[in-house]
Amino acid sequence: MSSHLKLTTTEDVSIIEMDDGKVNAFSIEMLENLRALLLQVPRNKGALVIKGRDGIFSGGFNLKTFQTGNPEQINKMLKLGFETLYEVYTFPRPVIAAVSGHAIALGIFLTSCCDYRIGVKGDYILQANEVRNKMSIPTQLIEIAASRLHKSHIYRALFHAEPYPMALGVEAGWLDELVDQKDLEKVTLEKAQSLAELGHPYYKETKEILLGETFQKIKSAIG
Repeated sequence: MSSHLKLTTTEDVSIIEMDDGKVNAFSIEMLENLRALLLQVPRNKGALVIKGRDGIFSGGFNLKTFQTGNPEQINKMLKLGFETLYEVYTFPRPVIAAVSGHAIALGIFLTSCCDYRIGVKGDYILQANEVRNKMSIPTQLIEIAASRLHKSHIYRALFHAEPYPMALGVEAGWLDELVDQKDLEKVTLEKAQSLAELGHPYYKETKEILLGETFQKIKSAIG
């Protein structure tokens, strides 16, 4: 398993920590390892926390893979990324994001897949920057983000690729809560422990009732 990812457990809370020492870029290897860790997390009890390193949650896909120009590798990375998002978004137990810093591109979409999102106060950016980088946003990402963003921010956040300061994350719908850096770990664990008490399969079934059609659209778009 990659040293960039670590899975630990505290009572009924599983914690996946991402730390590649840089921007937590999602390469093929990192995505494969993240999916392998997700398979180790209980699906019938508890809760899951996904957290980044200090100052960065994730900067998105690994740009070096795009720069190779190798279509096979690029397509593999993209498909792995979309499938990983789908697994997190449809996860049957509560998923909490500890957004420890910048969340950009795939990083903000991973944040949006989580059921409760806690950001740290500070000079950090939340941004879906695809359109600004001359890329269209595919259906699967649009569906995920639109289900979390407040309606009045969808154009600004997605079509206009506006970089949101962390302080506006809750107002936009990118986040649910903001805390001081020193409190992130404590608040995240307390929230996860509280949500871990929710019964199974009732959490899963309620999520499917609300988001079932969105799940199907995303799955169809991934192919």
